[in-house]
Amino acid sequence: MIISVINIGTGLGSNISTNYPNVGSLVAIVLKNGLTIAGVILLALIIFGSISFIAASGSGDQKKLAQAQDTVTSALIGFLVIFASYFIIQIIQVITGLTIF
Repeated sequence: MIISVINIGTGLGSNISTNYPNVGSLVAIVLKNGLTIAGVILLALIIFGSISFIAASGSGDQKKLAQAQDTVTSALIGFLVIFASYFIIQIIQVITGLTIF
């Protein structure tokens, strides 16, 4: 079954039906790459927040210290969201029997 065929030229992705035969394969690729990109952004935010925290601690500026602490806290909350979403997808795989990853 072909979901759709969109002619967007002769470059990459010119025929979606040959690359992604169904919606599930497209969703699996988007989820896998999205989680990878989110992990890289998470790592960058933790490194940036940590360096800002160290610099603000040395300068004694309480406003910059609070901002750096908020950055690290937000990055760790983002980590928990990414971690939880991965395991929710795993639970959906077990319950439905679908292969998402």
